[in-house]
Amino acid sequence: MAFGIKRGELEAFKEKAARGEVALITHYWLDDRFPESKTVTKAASSDLTKLKAWGKRYGLPEAYIDYNHEGLPHYDLFGDIQRIVLIKEGEMEQLRRFHLEGEQDDKTRK
Repeated sequence: MAFGIKRGELEAFKEKAARGEVALITHYWLDDRFPESKTVTKAASSDLTKLKAWGKRYGLPEAYIDYNHEGLPHYDLFGDIQRIVLIKEGEMEQLRRFHLEGEQDDKTRK
């Protein structure tokens, strides 16, 4: 279940991805398979070559691409990689809005 975003934000994300750009959107998200994650950032593009190259820059294997969401291939980003991508892509508003500035993946907590 996704929440915390407005319809206009979602439409802008879909339009950007449909143009072949890599679009990012973060939203609150609850999924029993990932109980430690309260948010997800989707990185999507209709240009699969561009999406794969983008993912490679962040060390994301092509096998992580989800093809089953409204026909729009995307990566689902959680934890540290989510925060790293948002920072490197200049998405500071999303980082702050969803309180991801200091979150760490459970694997990196000591």
